[in-house]
Amino acid sequence: MIRYNRSTPEPEQKTRIAVFQKRLENNGVDAVLILQKADMFYYSGTAQQGWLYIPAEGKPLLMVFKDFDRAKAESGLDQVISLVSPRDIPSTLINFGYKAPGILGLELDVLSANQYILFQKIFAGSQITDVSLEIRLQRAVKSDYEISLMRESSHMADKVAARVPDLIKEGLTEIEFAGMLEAYARSLGHQGLIRMRMWDNDLFYGHIMAGPGAAVPSSFASPTGGMGVNPSIAQGPGFNIIRRNEPVLVDYVFVLNGYTSDHTRIFCIGTLSDDLLKAHEAMLEIQERVKHKAIPGASAGEIYDMMKSDATTKGYKDSFMGAGERRIRFTGHGIGIELDEFPFIAQGQSLALEKGMIIALEPKIVLPGKGVVGIENTLLVTDHGLESLTTYRDGITLI
Repeated sequence: MIRYNRSTPEPEQKTRIAVFQKRLENNGVDAVLILQKADMFYYSGTAQQGWLYIPAEGKPLLMVFKDFDRAKAESGLDQVISLVSPRDIPSTLINFGYKAPGILGLELDVLSANQYILFQKIFAGSQITDVSLEIRLQRAVKSDYEISLMRESSHMADKVAARVPDLIKEGLTEIEFAGMLEAYARSLGHQGLIRMRMWDNDLFYGHIMAGPGAAVPSSFASPTGGMGVNPSIAQGPGFNIIRRNEPVLVDYVFVLNGYTSDHTRIFCIGTLSDDLLKAHEAMLEIQERVKHKAIPGASAGEIYDMMKSDATTKGYKDSFMGAGERRIRFTGHGIGIELDEFPFIAQGQSLALEKGMIIALEPKIVLPGKGVVGIENTLLVTDHGLESLTTYRDGITLI
């Protein structure tokens, strides 16, 4: 007999629902229909295919297409049923005593146009509204339970970094080295899949790139790019050779029990030139300043502006967070079930930091022809600033 795991404690599940229902009430939304897997997991405890109906008042109803038995075992919700077609949702809701929603919320930031049109027809008598902002704002502030999970994933990220000196060898290709490190990560329980909310962005473990290859731009929303193994991927590790006296960037994401840690460290077989060492130290100084300034109430956009100004003052205006005209305009991002959660430490962002937010802060310098240096840590917003959940040494590891 197969035993399915229930990962989210029932009190945690009920609190999430209650907080969300209060948000719905405050915004005049009668009910929400959750479809996206990350949100489904957050509110129901399962990522099985189906539809989660959360009224502003009353118990939620999880309607499962596949797999019902697994969803029922994994979810802590009281009402879990099997349902074949989304067209049967309105009649099912009536059977369970729900009123037809006047205003129905959907996750319009991730819902496809076809799905939106379908649910417009299914709920023809309801006004459809976007609730993605309220979902993302709630998920941005982590509970003690979520913080404990992210401490665990961050510990595993540190173990992956600590394994690098044992595995890296001169003459290996980036992809060979990545394969060995990824196998080790899997042995620690890495779930493999990295969830991203941003449309049409994919990431496999992260980026391992050596020397000039790390400075090759790509379409991915990151200061680093890499050649990848072919044009259909066009990012991350490829067939570039790891050589002595070049920076090797290990920017890897560890996902454990559904929760993510993002982590960058620089390694080198031999030594690095003074300009690269100096640039790395400059990024550590910027990180240290942010740790003290990023307190509850601080504006995400102001933190970004401070980091950009500091980099310019230190002489890295044209290489901070990328090279050329297409440098990215963020220096950090929220993280949790998805890699790209609120808040974004980015240009023009007015969202205030709150205690319990978790941020991946990543000040980096990109030098075409030489490579990438810099740092990334997963950090918790506390009353006194940022606490680093990833603790492997920040300095360049010389091998």
